[in-house]
Amino acid sequence: MVVTRFAPSPTGYLHIGGARTALFSYLYARRHGGRFLLRIEDTDRERSTQAAVDAIFEGMAWLGLTSDAEPVYQTARYPRYTELIEQMLANGSAYRCYASREELDTLRAEQQARKEKPRYDGRWRPAPGKSLPEPPPGVAPVIRFANPLDGEVVVKDLIKGDMRFANRELDDLIIARGDGTPTYNFCVVVDDADMGISHVIRGDDHVNNTPKQMNLFTALGFTPPAYAHVSMILGGDGAKLSKRHGALGVMEYRAMGFLPDGLLNYLVRLGWSHGDQELFTRAEMEALFDFDHVSSSPARFDMEKAYWVNHQYLKTAPLAVVEPEFDWHLRNAGIDPAAGPALAPVIEAQRERCRTLVEMTEKSAFFYRDFEQYVEKDAAKHLKPEAMPVLQALIEGFSGVGDWSAEPLHAVVQQVGEALGVKLGVVAQPIRVACCGMAVSPPIDQTLALLGRERTLARLQRAADWITAQ
Repeated sequence: MVVTRFAPSPTGYLHIGGARTALFSYLYARRHGGRFLLRIEDTDRERSTQAAVDAIFEGMAWLGLTSDAEPVYQTARYPRYTELIEQMLANGSAYRCYASREELDTLRAEQQARKEKPRYDGRWRPAPGKSLPEPPPGVAPVIRFANPLDGEVVVKDLIKGDMRFANRELDDLIIARGDGTPTYNFCVVVDDADMGISHVIRGDDHVNNTPKQMNLFTALGFTPPAYAHVSMILGGDGAKLSKRHGALGVMEYRAMGFLPDGLLNYLVRLGWSHGDQELFTRAEMEALFDFDHVSSSPARFDMEKAYWVNHQYLKTAPLAVVEPEFDWHLRNAGIDPAAGPALAPVIEAQRERCRTLVEMTEKSAFFYRDFEQYVEKDAAKHLKPEAMPVLQALIEGFSGVGDWSAEPLHAVVQQVGEALGVKLGVVAQPIRVACCGMAVSPPIDQTLALLGRERTLARLQRAADWITAQ
């Protein structure tokens, strides 16, 4: 069975690169009918926080990347790590190293002076015929892995192809610190083995860790998983992705008005393709994703393209998907969704003209609460004294409407235009500014039907009074 995992460190929010890695892992498992698991790598006690754990869970839940089992916490697995380290010490695949920090710093400086690659020289590594000094008193040793000295590690990467690493170039990495706490590379190997991970999908910044981890798998008697190292995401200018390019936390994209599937659709295309297709449903992503079409070259983040993809989703997503997100944005803006029309018809009226839910919220706020002032340039253009007869005729016409729906309201607008001998726009634009505070809205009959009789008449009268007071 295919089993993948996403294994973030809880030292900050779930960022966009991590979300793409999680997505690729999730989709590969779904494509093959496998399992997708979540592991919290919280061994860095100084930097790991519960707030960061909560932020990871929140981001994953919003994206709908659901783990198929309860999350695994590395800090809960220390007894298992200790057990295996003791086994390695007993069978000679690990050893205690008493070298001090000062010794290692001196070693590194000497190697650099000779233009050599800095690496541990094995001074405490046991070997046949080698005499080791007595351990210095009061020094808590680290535990090092006795990496093979000969041969090579071949990583058959699913994206990058075969990569070869000579064992003589690899260090005897530390697998437990002086205080007994295990280190990242060791914990990852044990966890991946115990969780039955078949495919490790992660960023290519981990490539150099992979041969070390594969040797650890072998030393522990485990079978290494398959690896797929995903290329990094660059900014549109080719520089390392930063906040100015879009390297934000996942929940910041929610705050910017993205739909979860809109963001996922954009992320899946950062490095993966299926012909020329740009838009995918979640079901299509799950059915089509593979590594044959994942590029080994860095992807470039384009915020305008991300907005475009989100808009396509916003235009077509089922109301059941958009409504809770729109509700969240209204409340986030201090707007009570119960203080106006139902959300569904407002979404239908606005979705074609809004790229994000933030934009939809801004353009729909007038449905749910009174605005304090008109857009100045719109009022100057459309609420002039000559608009007074239009507003008075509309107030009179709308007051007599029994069925407050789009068709009879449209008829009143037409009748007022005909009676005053003016074009429809001359009638509609003062209505928009009067009722919406701005000169842009959905079709005026649809807008008024959603706004309701009481608000419409009150705002038309307010506009008339405003013109009088100028």
